[in-house]
Amino acid sequence: MAKDFEPLISMTKGEERFEALRRTSGFFLAPAVFLAILLYPFESLSPEAHKLSAIIGCTLVLWITEALPLPVTGVLGPTLAVLLGVAPASKAFGPFADPIMFLFLGAFILARAINLHGLDKRLAYRVLTWKWVGESPSRILFAYGAVCCCISMWISNTATTAMMFPIGLAIIHTLRSNGHNVSDTYASAMMLLCAFAASIGGLATPVGTPPNLIGIGFIERQLGRHVEFAEWMSFGVPIVFVLFSLTFLYLNFFCPAGITRLTGIQQLLAQRYRELGKISRAEKNTIIAFGLTVFLWIAPGILAVVAGEQNEITRAYSQFIPESVAALIGAGLLFVLPLDWKEHTFTIDLTSALEIDWGVLALYGGGIALGQLAFETKLAEAFGKGMSELLPLQGAGLIFLMILISTLTSELTSNTASANMIVPVVILLSGVSPLKAALAATMAASLGFMLPISTPTNAIVYSSGYIPLPRMIKYGALLDVLGILVIFLAALFLLPAQ
Repeated sequence: MAKDFEPLISMTKGEERFEALRRTSGFFLAPAVFLAILLYPFESLSPEAHKLSAIIGCTLVLWITEALPLPVTGVLGPTLAVLLGVAPASKAFGPFADPIMFLFLGAFILARAINLHGLDKRLAYRVLTWKWVGESPSRILFAYGAVCCCISMWISNTATTAMMFPIGLAIIHTLRSNGHNVSDTYASAMMLLCAFAASIGGLATPVGTPPNLIGIGFIERQLGRHVEFAEWMSFGVPIVFVLFSLTFLYLNFFCPAGITRLTGIQQLLAQRYRELGKISRAEKNTIIAFGLTVFLWIAPGILAVVAGEQNEITRAYSQFIPESVAALIGAGLLFVLPLDWKEHTFTIDLTSALEIDWGVLALYGGGIALGQLAFETKLAEAFGKGMSELLPLQGAGLIFLMILISTLTSELTSNTASANMIVPVVILLSGVSPLKAALAATMAASLGFMLPISTPTNAIVYSSGYIPLPRMIKYGALLDVLGILVIFLAALFLLPAQ
C-alpha cells in the first residue's frame, strides 16, 4: 500500500464547478450542522452524547464534502471530543494505538517494498507474456485485468492502478502505432478494467484495501468478534472471483476490439519483460519477507483445520502471533535482509519505508475513536432505536438497504470515509445479524465505480482521455448493480452470521 498518487485529472468545466462547490460548501455546512445539532434539545441524550452527536455530524459533512483533507478530519473528531469534554485525551486518542493500526503499518511497508523494487511490475509483464495469452484481444484484456486484481489483493488499489495504468497505455499506443485499428471502446475497456479490477481485488484480503480493516476493527471492538485473515479470504476470494468474472465478461462483450488478432503485441511485452533483467536480490528478499508474512497470516486457519479451533496450539498461536504482529515481523525483515553486507544496505531503508500513506492511519484512528465513543456515551444505542423505528425493513431487506447506502456513499466520498460512516450504523441496528450486515456494508464501501471522483483508481484511468464521462457512468453503474447483488447474495449464503 504505497503512497497515493496524484494523477492529472481531465475534468470538464461542469465537473470542476461541481468539485469546487462541493469542497467550498463544507466550510459553511459543517459548522452549521455542528451548531444545529448542539443547540437542538435532545432530552433523551446525555450531555456527552449530545455533544458527540454534533461532532459526528460535523465530521460526516467534512468527509463527504472533503473541505478538509480526510486525515485532518479524522484527527479533528477526537480532538473536538476532548475539547468539549466528551472524553479524556487518553480515551479519545486510544484507538490510534489499536493493534489494527500496526497491521496497517506493517502491510503498508511490505507493499512499499514490493512497489519500490518493481516486483509488481515483474509479475504483470510475466503474466502478460504467457503463451496462453497470445495475441487475442479478449485474452490480453482478461490477463491485464487479472493481474490488476491479484496485485491489489496485497497492495493499495491506487498504487496498483498507478503501476498498471502506463502498461495499459503502452499496449494501446503500440497497437495503434502498428496500424491495428482497435476500437475506442476497447481502449476504454482496458482502462476501466484496470481501475475496476484493482478496486475489486482489494476485497479478497483484509489488507487489500483500508475499508476492510476499518470494518474488521469496528466488528472486533463493538461485537467482540475477531475475523481472522484466512476466514476473510474464505468469503472474500469467491466474491472477488465472481465480481471480476462478471466485469470482464460485460466489458469484453460491450467493448469489442473490432479485430481478432493483435499482431506484434507479444514481442513488445516480451521486450519490456526482458528489460527488467534478472530478478534482483532486493526482489528475492521482498518475496521472502512477504511470503513469510502471508504464511503467518493464514497459519491460524491451517491450524484450525488440522488441529481444531479449540486446540491449545491454535489458541496459543492466535494469542502470540495475531495479524498485526505477523505484519510487523514481515516488515521488520525488510530492514534485516541484506542487499550488500559491506555497504551495510538492506532491502528497505527508513526513508523509503516512511513513504507510506500515513493519512489512512489518521483517518482510520479518528473514525474508530468516534465509533467507540458513540457506544460508550450511549449515543449508539439511542441512534439504533431511532433508526429501527424509522426503517420498516428487517432481516435481509435491511441488509440490502445498508449495502445500497454504503455503495451510494462511496460514490460521493472516499471508500475509507464511507466505511467509517456506514459500518458503525449497521452494527447499531437491531433485527439483523450485526456481523453479517457489518461485513456486507464493509465490502460495499469498496464499490462506487461511476465517477472519476468516486475513487483514486477511477481518477487515474479517467485522465487517460480514453474514457468519456458518460461511458464511465454507464459501465460503472452496471458494476455497482452487479456488486450490490453479489454482496447481497454473499450475505445471505456465504458471510458468517456469528
